Amino acid sequence: MRDFLPILTMTLLVLLFASLSFTASKLLGPKRPTSAKEAPYECGIVPEYEVAERFPVKFYLVAMAFIVLDVEIIFLYPFTTVFRGLGAFGLAVMGVFLLVLLVPFAYLLSTGALDWGPIKQVAARAGTTILRAAGMPGRDGLDPTAPSTPIEEPEKAA
Repeated sequence: MRDFLPILTMTLLVLLFASLSFTASKLLGPKRPTSAKEAPYECGIVPEYEVAERFPVKFYLVAMAFIVLDVEIIFLYPFTTVFRGLGAFGLAVMGVFLLVLLVPFAYLLSTGALDWGPIKQVAARAGTTILRAAGMPGRDGLDPTAPSTPIEEPEKAA
């Protein structure tokens, strides 16, 4: 415990400084709101009209997934350098770490949370050219000698 006292002290000082700074700015700051002060800052240009569309939430999901994967790489690098010293325990701990980070990422991919923008259009076009097995499993099975029904192409938007 004695070895961690400087870290604990620094953490408490940071939290105390941050909370005091926010409190002091709220109490001591001027409180004269105007429409110009309340408007969003756009490089000094006053907006003439409200924007039609803001960034979609999926954009922020991509940004957060990128940050999570970057943090994962930061923790993986030291593990790879001392792998032999950790042995089977280190391998198990790193496996759990990877599982905890990759399962939510796989969930995002499976729900389509990251399919937006031009990539979604490319994926929609590529989906029509994928080869699929003819027949329905369970009825005729996927027996190549069974009569197959043609796969209908999805209707394309005009």
